[in-house]
Amino acid sequence: MRPDTPAENVDHTAEAARLERTAGLYPEDAEALLLQSAAHLELAGDRPAATTLYDRLLSSSDSLENPHLIRALKAANLWEYGHEAEARAIIDGIRAAAPRDPAPWVIVAESLESHDELEAAQKTFTEGVTLLLADVPEPPPHSSHPLLFGRHRVRRMLGAAHDDWDVLADTLHSSPVPLDELHDPKRVWSLGSDNPAELQAEISRLRAELGTYREELSRPFPVAVLHWPTGELAELVGAYPTLSDEYPSHEEHLATIEASLRELSASGTPNLGIVTGTVPSYEAFAASEASSPADTNLLPQYATTLAARGRAVGWPPERGAGCWCGSGNSYAACHGAATV
Repeated sequence: MRPDTPAENVDHTAEAARLERTAGLYPEDAEALLLQSAAHLELAGDRPAATTLYDRLLSSSDSLENPHLIRALKAANLWEYGHEAEARAIIDGIRAAAPRDPAPWVIVAESLESHDELEAAQKTFTEGVTLLLADVPEPPPHSSHPLLFGRHRVRRMLGAAHDDWDVLADTLHSSPVPLDELHDPKRVWSLGSDNPAELQAEISRLRAELGTYREELSRPFPVAVLHWPTGELAELVGAYPTLSDEYPSHEEHLATIEASLRELSASGTPNLGIVTGTVPSYEAFAASEASSPADTNLLPQYATTLAARGRAVGWPPERGAGCWCGSGNSYAACHGAATV
């Protein structure tokens, strides 16, 4: 789909089919591509077909990057076409699994909210916020903002008094219209008002919300640093010995990644991430650029290409998450030890 194609002119069924074909051509990106395909199927109203894609991913023999996210999307989709019991069971499973990624928490909590399960939604948002943000130095990572804003919205509808998490949400909110006003449950009545001042105030609120959504959609892909797992780096340097100057050892490679990211962060660069390379993927990229894989100038270009294709993992990891290096240890006990 062209980026300038108006949403109302998109053939979602055709776009879903195109993405599914593309996933067959690029298996390393199949998870992200099939999730996009499922989203188009949902927009097309073909929710059973979307569920089939979610099931296909979950039953795949390949390891998934975001299994909890896929389950959350499946639950939300199922509930929309009448499979409430199954959706609730999946949501309960996600909450019990306590994923360290904010996205599944947001999706299942918003699904509960959209079906007027406000108490359950508030509890789910709170579980996610407490798990991911307790003892995290402020400001919290951007990926956690929807958790805080969603919790604030639901608690406002429930008439709950502000607590410390709500205050933090207010602090992080950058729109000129305060969250309390945006999340006022009485706003819907102003749309039917005959008072021009009330209508103008609601138009201002809607513009502020639209600006926030546009800001989120326009966030660029992360500034990403390239990471080679042990086996991939050994294969890379073995095939292209001149790259040993760039990568003297795997340990030094990992230390350089962490140091580079900390330096970028200290300089004020936002939205940082890590992309993991593979030799076949890199060789294919070099061929597409009509260049040799031994050319070190290709390495940052390859990293940028992977980030643009949605392959970047945000840095630093969420609290309690495993280290990006793949050691199996938590980030705090591994490469993040010096920062906590």
